[in-house]
Amino acid sequence: MTAQPSPPELIGQSRAFLDALDHASRIAAVDRPVLVMGERGSGKELLAARIHFLSGRWGGPLVKVNCAAMNETLLESELFGHEAGAFTGATKRHLGRFERAEGGTLFLDEIASASLRVQEKLLRVIEYGEYERIGGEQTRIADVRVIAAANTDLRIKAEDGEFRADLLDRLAFDVVAAPPLRKRQDDIMLLAAHFASAVATELNLSFPGFSAEAAMALKNHSWPGNVRELKNAAERAVFHWAELDGKGLIDEVVLDPFEAAFGPFGASASPKPEAPALSPPVSGARYDLRAHLNEVEKTLVSEALAAHGGNQKQAAEALSLTYDQMRGLVRKHDLT
Repeated sequence: MTAQPSPPELIGQSRAFLDALDHASRIAAVDRPVLVMGERGSGKELLAARIHFLSGRWGGPLVKVNCAAMNETLLESELFGHEAGAFTGATKRHLGRFERAEGGTLFLDEIASASLRVQEKLLRVIEYGEYERIGGEQTRIADVRVIAAANTDLRIKAEDGEFRADLLDRLAFDVVAAPPLRKRQDDIMLLAAHFASAVATELNLSFPGFSAEAAMALKNHSWPGNVRELKNAAERAVFHWAELDGKGLIDEVVLDPFEAAFGPFGASASPKPEAPALSPPVSGARYDLRAHLNEVEKTLVSEALAAHGGNQKQAAEALSLTYDQMRGLVRKHDLT
């Protein structure tokens, strides 16, 4: 017996993430176009799949196409198909994605990359449910729900004439926002453990967990690449841990794999934080030198940790300290 399709696994417990899931679940029941907006790597495709599998079209196909991966001619052919002889190289009939998605859902990723010509044809098929293959004369009827995704504000594109305003109106029956990972703090360690555990299993190892230092580095990172970047970092950490000795907790996370070869991005070397200038005591006044030096020490350690994503080993090297000295200072100044 063939297994019934089901919504994809979506992991998270943060408020922003649960709100996005709830929104996607509610719009699934309404058979209208939907826009899923969000940064790269934030899970737009997973939300689109959830909408499909929770809709009345769940038994139909879910067909995906990345509009940014093809030029205008190829994208038009992929979406609407072509007849044999329609253009040079078209030796046989090609069924487009709309035909393959019949009765189901078509997911158009990176919709902002589609040319105005393709956008015009998309508007027609969404508005009237009609299209023709390239080189064909027969008008075909499409029973397809369109879900489009973009990582840029399409309102600005439309205002600048780079995106058809009428197509945007049709697509935006509702807009589901995929939250960036920086707004999902409660999900970072949950996702990191999930990805790390999966790759550890591939390596025939048991995932031991992340140390407090590694967890701090993960939590403090801004994750411009979102969940995709976190997945790479977590899997990379397990690989390096296994390569080293595979014992104890995973205590090092390489957030930038290019840093070892080229140094920190945007800088030739990691600058050591400068100590704040010492203010001379007022003549005749008492001066608490010990308290001042203690504050200077705390400031230097805090800035070094921040500059290296919470990695105590790298921060120690930046301050010419041993790892044990750095750990002692972190405990002393309660910087955990």
